[in-house]
Amino acid sequence: MTQISNLLERFLTPSDALVQDISQLEGDVLILGAGGKIGPSIARLTKKALQLAGKTNRVIGVSRFSEAGLSESLEADGIETISADILDDAQLQALPEVANVLYLAGTKFGTKDKESYTWAMNAYLPGRVAEKFKNSRIVVYSTGNVYPFVDITSGGASEDVKPSPVGEYGQSCLGRERMFEHFSLKYGTPVLIYRLNYAIDFRYGVLLEVAKSVLADKPIDLTTAFVNVIWQSDSNETAIRSLLHCASPPKLLNATGPETVSVKWLAEEFGKKFGKTPQYTGEPQTSALLSNAAESFKLFGYPRVSLKQMIDITATWLLEGGETINKPTHFQERKGQF
Repeated sequence: MTQISNLLERFLTPSDALVQDISQLEGDVLILGAGGKIGPSIARLTKKALQLAGKTNRVIGVSRFSEAGLSESLEADGIETISADILDDAQLQALPEVANVLYLAGTKFGTKDKESYTWAMNAYLPGRVAEKFKNSRIVVYSTGNVYPFVDITSGGASEDVKPSPVGEYGQSCLGRERMFEHFSLKYGTPVLIYRLNYAIDFRYGVLLEVAKSVLADKPIDLTTAFVNVIWQSDSNETAIRSLLHCASPPKLLNATGPETVSVKWLAEEFGKKFGKTPQYTGEPQTSALLSNAAESFKLFGYPRVSLKQMIDITATWLLEGGETINKPTHFQERKGQF
C-alpha cells in the first residue's frame, strides 16, 4: 500500500502552524481517552509536534487500553501510558497533575439500552474530571449532536445557536458541557468545548460508510441528505492548537469541514471510482445535523485535506483491502438513538 502510505504520512505530519503554536505551550499534556478512535493519533501528533518544536513536554495517554498492543505501541513512540478506568474515582484521583488536558472520554453507542452508563460517562464523569483538573487548561471533546437539526440551506448551526439535542445521547453530551462550564465558572478553569461533527479517516466515518454501500450495491439512505466531514488529522491539529484558546467561561468551538456535503453527490463520486451505479432509498428531508465552523477557520485556517482528497484516499483504501473499524457514525439517525 505504498501510494496510500505516502499520502497518509504527508497528512499526519504536523503543520508549521501546529509546531509554532505548540512551541508556546507550557507543561505536560494528558490525554484522557487515549485508546479510542481518535486518541492514539492525537497522542502521536502531539508528541511529534513537540519534538519538532524542540520541546520536552511529556505526553501521557490514559485509557483502559483494552486493545492488545496499543499501550506498547504508544510507548514506543515516546508517549507515556497509564492504564486506568477513570470512572473509578480512586484511579482518577491517582492521575498526575498536569497543565494541559485533552478530554476525549465518552460513550455514544448503546444509549438505547444502557442509558444510565451513557449518562455516567458523559455527564457524571466530566464533573469529577473538571474538579480533579481544576488547575489545568482543558479542551473538552463534544459533538454537534448538542444542536438541533437545522435547515440544509442554513450553512449549519454556529456556536450562537442554543443547544437543543435530540435523544439521550445528545442530552448527555450537553450534560458534559454543562459540568465543565459549571466548574470552569467555579474555579476559573480555562476550558474550550470542542464540538466535532464528523471526523473521518480511511478506516471509519461517513465517507467510508457511503463508499462501502456503493461498492456492495447496497441502497444508501438519503433521508439525511447532507452532512459535514473533516479529516481526523485536521481535527486533531485544531484540537491541540485549541489549548491556547481555553477560557473561563468556556469558549465554544465547532470543528468540521467547510462544505455542506450532499450524500448523493458523495455516492456518485464513489460510483465513478468503482464503476458502479449507486442505489438509493428514503425521501430526502429539508433538515439535518449540520455545523458551521467559520470561527474555527478564522482561528486556524482551513483544513489541509480537501473533500476530494478524502474521497480519493477512502476509495483507494477500500480497493486495496485496507483494514476498517466497525464503528458506524449512524449519521442517518434522526431520533437520537445510538
